[in-house]
Amino acid sequence: MSATMQTVSIGKKPNPVTLTDVATTKVAELLAQEDIDDLALRVAVRPGGCSGFSYEMFFDADVADDDVVREFGTVRVVVDATSADLLKGSTLDYSDGLQGAGFHVTNPNASRTCGCGSSFS
Repeated sequence: MSATMQTVSIGKKPNPVTLTDVATTKVAELLAQEDIDDLALRVAVRPGGCSGFSYEMFFDADVADDDVVREFGTVRVVVDATSADLLKGSTLDYSDGLQGAGFHVTNPNASRTCGCGSSFS
């Protein structure tokens, strides 16, 4: 499977997170199941977790003026300004195997990650 990425930039802020084609397809499938217009995938970083920060992802219809918004095919991704700095250059991928199934963030800004893969410092 190809992990190529396609993005359309909206605004002049740097791209905080890029979705692989596989992640884009999976998010589009999940959004279709929600059957609510104008939902976007919100990716955020919150204090907490084993290593200091943890990733949070959920569907959101609210977009603030200072949010960074990117489109990957039919999927809109929204990141708040604070999280955008911590995520800058990150990639969101999805794997559907026997081990490690689910979404995974590769963050070049993380100096240390937890064994669970959902927290970093």
